[in-house]
Amino acid sequence: MPALKSPHPLLYATRPGALPARFRRERVLLVGCGDVGVRVAALMQGRVCLLALTSSAGRVAELRAKGVTPLQGNLDQPASLARLSGLATRVVHLAPPPEAGRGDPRTLALIRTLRQRALPQSLVYGSTSGVYGDCQGEIVTETRAADAHTARAGKRIDAESLVRFLGRSTGVVSTVLRIPGIYAPNRVGGTPRDRLLRGTPVLNAEDDVFTNHVHADDLARACVAALWRGKPQRIYNANDDSVLKMGDYFDLAADLYGLPRPRRVPRSTAPDHMPLLLLSFMSESRRMDNTRLKKELRLHLRYPTVEQGLRQA
Repeated sequence: MPALKSPHPLLYATRPGALPARFRRERVLLVGCGDVGVRVAALMQGRVCLLALTSSAGRVAELRAKGVTPLQGNLDQPASLARLSGLATRVVHLAPPPEAGRGDPRTLALIRTLRQRALPQSLVYGSTSGVYGDCQGEIVTETRAADAHTARAGKRIDAESLVRFLGRSTGVVSTVLRIPGIYAPNRVGGTPRDRLLRGTPVLNAEDDVFTNHVHADDLARACVAALWRGKPQRIYNANDDSVLKMGDYFDLAADLYGLPRPRRVPRSTAPDHMPLLLLSFMSESRRMDNTRLKKELRLHLRYPTVEQGLRQA
């Protein structure tokens, strides 16, 4: 983890030593503390004061057991977020937008709250690689214009715009991670095993699409690196080094698990065999370039390929 810097000077208008030590440390707020958020917390535990927004009273004890101070509030109820204002020196925002409606009112509510008092030094937002749309298998860098083809990706573009505007208008170092498929053997639904056991087919090789991945542990490490090393209003592709088509990914997993490889079907008959959500992923093809992630954030991937990550189990 990068060396921790001193807190933002505007947060403390008092003499040194006047506050308890836990309030003089960096305070990192996790918004969206699911699987990846918990991994982010584990990386920083004991080095910063960890806070997490949760809308579930049932998670309070779990978060405390992980060394995180839970703050109850709901992004869908902006009035419940007031206590977050001026509290954190850095923020990791991993909460997804709501499925219904337009734009991302959750990100808007968070940013409005953060602007009310002393601002954090940095904010990292976890977006999706889906904002690029279908690139027909081309190599994609962060300079490529967003071209979302789905409503859920369009909401992420809205959130990215809000986050980057916060940075431009206030000086907060706001960075965006564009995240592909997240996997990990110790993540619920984090491997292709269940889909292989169900016998869900994949596309014929000539119809197949390139897919991108990142191990959940490497994504957590990218979030932490971006908190301290991210450049202002910068976008980073947060993927590993694998270059795989989707069918090849499932063939690889099947071989590792000793399961039958999935059958192949032509795109013309795919709607008869696959759910709509899966078909939407199979309508986009791109090869994401992660040079900026490794050079600027100086992130050394623990699992540079999917094969290495799946073999973890």
